Amino acid sequence: MPLDRDKLLAAVIPDIPQSYGARDCILYALGVGLGQDPTARGELAFVYEQGLKALPTYPLVQGYTPYWLRDGDFGLTWSHAVHGEQGLVLHAPVAAQGEVIGRERVVDVVDKGADKGALIYSERRIIERATGRLLATLTQTTFCRADGGFGGPRQRRELQPQHAVPSRPPDLVCDLATRPEMALIYRLSGDVNPLHADPDFARAAGFPRPILHGLATMGVAGHALLRTLCGYDPSRLTAMSVRFSAPVFPGETLRTEIWRDSHEAGASVSFRLRVKERDAVAIDNGRAEISP
Repeated sequence: MPLDRDKLLAAVIPDIPQSYGARDCILYALGVGLGQDPTARGELAFVYEQGLKALPTYPLVQGYTPYWLRDGDFGLTWSHAVHGEQGLVLHAPVAAQGEVIGRERVVDVVDKGADKGALIYSERRIIERATGRLLATLTQTTFCRADGGFGGPRQRRELQPQHAVPSRPPDLVCDLATRPEMALIYRLSGDVNPLHADPDFARAAGFPRPILHGLATMGVAGHALLRTLCGYDPSRLTAMSVRFSAPVFPGETLRTEIWRDSHEAGASVSFRLRVKERDAVAIDNGRAEISP
């Protein structure tokens, strides 16, 4: 059964309400690698309930169900679907507890060709449950590696060029280690895809062993930006966008390379994330907004 573009575009995805608190924020922070140094006070603020802060990337795991694409009759080869791109825009600082609603929709579906796969573009809005206030907007591209050739358009209706990182050496570099069990911790924040836990499933999908979640890798990049540019003030990191370009295996060291797009106090930066041991670029075309 080929991918059904019309069904995807017409899909009504149920709103996802979520109540969260200190335990959820701490578990997420541990799942993206914070807390490995118990004396690092900047990190402690995100993994200890006294004066707890939420990471600015926490909305990536708010108000969503990771399996709606698989559960619908959309004609997808679920085992070969991977995360391609992700964007995050914060309209308000992330609170360490609250009640939110996740509201998701499919924006577009693109056919790259029979041997090149398909792209599903979706958007999720995180809304404060009590007031209806928009807290965050998330955009996602899902790369369906085995589902091209269904006869759809070859490019988006509104084509957005990818952000290019500079060719000069980076202005800042931040190395952060991942733990061998990191994917097993991160999946407790909601994304329980067996690709990140089951060796047999990972091999069937073409990987030698379970890989780290793309959004966990993005969380590591967010931590690097928070450490190097924001002094661990989460309110200063207001937007991020990335393209996932290679898998990460838990236990590897991730090097975030950062370029200042200008030297103003509050401005955009470009970034890229490499796997230090293999010199593989895991995140490319990264861009973030840092407030003064």
